Amino acid sequence: NPSRMTDCHYCLQSLRGRKYALREENAYCVMCYDSLFANPCEECKQPIECDSKDLSYKGRHWHEGCFKCAKCSRSLVEKPFAAKDELLLCTDCYSNEYSSKCFHCQRTIMPGSRKMEFKGSSWHESCFVCQYCRQPLGTKPLITKDNENYCVPCFEKQFAHHCYSCKKVITSGGVTYHDQPWHKECFVCAECKTELSGQRFISKDDYPYCVDCFSKLYAKKCASCKKPITALGGPKFVSFEERQWHGECFNCAKCSVSLVGQGFLTRQDDVLCHKCGYA
Repeated sequence: NPSRMTDCHYCLQSLRGRKYALREENAYCVMCYDSLFANPCEECKQPIECDSKDLSYKGRHWHEGCFKCAKCSRSLVEKPFAAKDELLLCTDCYSNEYSSKCFHCQRTIMPGSRKMEFKGSSWHESCFVCQYCRQPLGTKPLITKDNENYCVPCFEKQFAHHCYSCKKVITSGGVTYHDQPWHKECFVCAECKTELSGQRFISKDDYPYCVDCFSKLYAKKCASCKKPITALGGPKFVSFEERQWHGECFNCAKCSVSLVGQGFLTRQDDVLCHKCGYA
């Protein structure tokens, strides 16, 4: 069609001597092109005419003169910028308003630079290093002590205790017994191997025992109630010849009066108050 490039594809008016724009090999007069295809500017809401420069970012469009920082109004054309809540900001304004401060050097972590986050704080990648060897920690396992971060090998060299039982490093928690460090899971009854951390226990010959095992193995039995006599059962007990009693069990066999601190008599296996003994 010889009129294809000489007439506007939409209004069919002649393009001779007039500006026109091409789209998909079709020619349009400027007015038709702008009304049909021009993108609206995000800033001024006016169409971006075909003879204007159209700047786009994530599906949105601006006139060249409208492409500026939403806070300080400086042009962002061919400059680095950041987006926040659909607003475009120059790097200075974004840093002042939104950027994190590095926990180590307290300087701003600039938009576009890599930052590391740990326990609610942020670091420059170059600042997030082992306090001892100064090597980057990145995503490696680490241990924190006194607000400083250490890679695991350096922490073990500098600070870690070794378990008295298994000899392996204690990285957190632990139990101290006889001035020696233990893993909680290693601090167990010498007899039944039950974990003793947070539990009552009794020590004998430098070994810890749960109360039940110690009672079965070592505690003397009360001559009256036959139950073990341990320090955990009460502070008072009575010993006479080869026998022992709980303080509350040391009573007259006939009238049950307490004999603790009193004179008493014995008859075979019984202990008696003076009144019952002479009766």
